[in-house]
Amino acid sequence: MKEFIQILRRFVPPYKKYLALSTLFNILSAVLNIFSFSLIVPILSILFQMEKATYTFMPWGSDASLKDIVINNFQYYITELINQYGPSTTLLLLGLFMACMTFLKTGCYFLSSATMIPIRTGIVRDIRVQLYKKLLSLPLGFFSEERKGDIIARMSGDVNEIENSIMSSLDMLLKNPILIISYFTTLIIISWQLTLFTIAIVPIMGWVMGTVGKKLKRGSLIAQGQWSDLMSQLEETLGGLRIIKAFNAEKKMNTRFTESNNLYRNTINRVNIRQQMAHPMSEFLGTILIVIVLWFGGTLILHNNSTITAPSFIFYLTILYSVINPLKDFSKAGYNIPKGLASMERVDKILMAENKMKISPNPVPVGPLKEKIEFRDVCFKYENQWVLQDINLTIEKGKTVALVGQSGSGKSTMVDLIPRYYDVQQGAVLIDGINVKDTTLHDLRSIMGNVNQEAILFNDTFYNNISFGVENATMEQVIEAAKIANAHDFIMASENGYDTMIGDRGGKLSGGQRQRISIARAILKNPPILILDEATSALDTESERMVQDALEKLMKNRTTIAIAHRLSIVRNADEICVLHEG
Repeated sequence: MKEFIQILRRFVPPYKKYLALSTLFNILSAVLNIFSFSLIVPILSILFQMEKATYTFMPWGSDASLKDIVINNFQYYITELINQYGPSTTLLLLGLFMACMTFLKTGCYFLSSATMIPIRTGIVRDIRVQLYKKLLSLPLGFFSEERKGDIIARMSGDVNEIENSIMSSLDMLLKNPILIISYFTTLIIISWQLTLFTIAIVPIMGWVMGTVGKKLKRGSLIAQGQWSDLMSQLEETLGGLRIIKAFNAEKKMNTRFTESNNLYRNTINRVNIRQQMAHPMSEFLGTILIVIVLWFGGTLILHNNSTITAPSFIFYLTILYSVINPLKDFSKAGYNIPKGLASMERVDKILMAENKMKISPNPVPVGPLKEKIEFRDVCFKYENQWVLQDINLTIEKGKTVALVGQSGSGKSTMVDLIPRYYDVQQGAVLIDGINVKDTTLHDLRSIMGNVNQEAILFNDTFYNNISFGVENATMEQVIEAAKIANAHDFIMASENGYDTMIGDRGGKLSGGQRQRISIARAILKNPPILILDEATSALDTESERMVQDALEKLMKNRTTIAIAHRLSIVRNADEICVLHEG
């Protein structure tokens, strides 16, 4: 319950207005319910002609207790109605009054649930937004340690579980305590001796429910982990379909997925079977409670030892039975919430993830490059092994520096340090003498453009992909950038020109076309510093020629750092740096 309250403290404050309204309607619903049930006593008295006493009106300010005044005056008005209209008509009037009270009660019940819906949907939306923002803010290093499928599972399956378990229980957890307190207060007013006996039994039932609930959370945590494994396998399969088919590995992948799926199914079976125990167990325990109270109270009345009459005892049992429903819902929430808490625990691993890339509290603004980029005694490692050691390099403004070397020598890591995708462990990367750690990430990355080996495009139009990250770009500017990148002709040859959708990751385009769209995007951004990471290595000769021509136009009058294996890039460089084992 402590974890649940902490979740509410984090996410409920923006919805206090709805919470207050729901509480108000729940209180009204409880009061109206008790009031409508209280009519059972005079109805039973009339039906069985038990009431022979005469009543006189008792002034509200008299010395008697409020309970005695209310009961006396209530009986007085009922007696007056019987004397004036007869028992049959009085019974009809009481029945109609009870129906009106029930109508008002159910109306308040509906409004209390309706005002909870914006809280439920709002909190789930907020969790998704916070997750997405957090994912965007975390450094690339975080994702190298996490599986994409696991992150997708947390954002989809775990957030849905939070909605189904915690948020659906929120209504019950707000409504039921109000009903339970109201009903128990009424029970104490009717007979405090009988209520003390009842309360003594309830904690035993609560303990039984709590024991099963703890096991449920443990099982849910395992199940959600197995669901993440399934999502990871699906993501890997979709990303590697070409290789799976090329190596005839469909059977192997099917077997692997089926085994994981069966494991998840077995775990979720156990969790759901345990969850289904909630209703039967609470039903059985509730009936046991009624039987014990019926025996105890009935024995007192039969031996004339009770402080309440038989009709009042029936009213007492009615209210007690009404308590059982909210107690059952409470226990149901107690079963649901552990599943949601297990999911929240997994979501919090992302939300609470520490961003080790610290931003200076007093950032120094960095503008377009005026003098040079400098690597000063730079050392870097991902985990234990050093990838770069004592790198010293100065790149003058307007110059092109090519980085060459064997695979794994640290070329990509070196260029990733400039836009601060990773932080150096020793030394410094400086732009015009300003340490990249001393400025904001937005300022730093706004003066850089990237063209990577794999063109990263989005399932959107040509226009939106080229203008990505450039606010208020006009169609004329986009067309101009596409022409410089040798992309305009094939864009215009497509079905809807610049409004044509290019498919998932640009799947409808060839490798050379994707790369030229990527170059057009960099041209439109017009960055003073350009980073090329093997931009032509995956292309055929014809595509390379077109892309190389576009790159040469892009590199003109810019400071360029190019990772290259091909001579086409290296031959135009002002300086060639060879990296060997860092």
